[in-house]
Amino acid sequence: MISANALMNRQVGGPRSPMARCRYALDSAGFSQVSKHGDYLLGPDEWGGMVYRLMDRFGAPPVFASCQDFMTEPQITARTGFTVAQHQAFTVDSYVYLVEQFPAAPWMPVLQGQRVGEYLDHCAMYKAAGVDLAALPLVGVGSVCRRQGTKEAGHILAELAGRGLALHGFGLKLSGLRAYGHHLASADSYAWSYGARRRRVRLPECTHRAADCRTCRRYALLWRDRVVEALEAPKQLTFSTPSQ
Repeated sequence: MISANALMNRQVGGPRSPMARCRYALDSAGFSQVSKHGDYLLGPDEWGGMVYRLMDRFGAPPVFASCQDFMTEPQITARTGFTVAQHQAFTVDSYVYLVEQFPAAPWMPVLQGQRVGEYLDHCAMYKAAGVDLAALPLVGVGSVCRRQGTKEAGHILAELAGRGLALHGFGLKLSGLRAYGHHLASADSYAWSYGARRRRVRLPECTHRAADCRTCRRYALLWRDRVVEALEAPKQLTFSTPSQ
């Protein structure tokens, strides 16, 4: 998963860009950019053009490229000054525009909301825009990762998966995957890198120059093994109840 934050201010698609050696996905970096700036730093044409250049240089398309979705956490809507419904409309508009203007890229729509009903309302918005979510390879589910230890997050994913959607979970930790990974078609997480940096983890057999394993392939694969084990042997967890 490659974030737009890691690509900005670089010569994207230039002669030093690597060729793709594995499956990859592209994230629009919505939470970090909207929470800090109240909007995306790249316009839709800039984001679409960047994805096209990467596809050309990498020699293969991504599994998906996220649309420029707008999260619905209270601190985000307070930052932008818009409502949950408006953020949902912005997200639908982003997906429809990117599909129309940059049709060669595998754009992934994202569902946003805070309650189950709001996610279903967002599904209806996509349908009204002519988008059949159930026919798409993946549909992202936003505004869930920071409450993945709650029953409500599980209810949201169960309801959406029950409607035949192939869901992608953003930023899910092991606890969330154990609890409701069976509702997901795919998921990503930055937890392994963040944890290695914060705890200054460095495997004894590593020879890389970095002081810790925040970008270490060996450490990332060890973390992935833990994820696979968690999915194969889920545990019963105690969830917190979200405040009203």
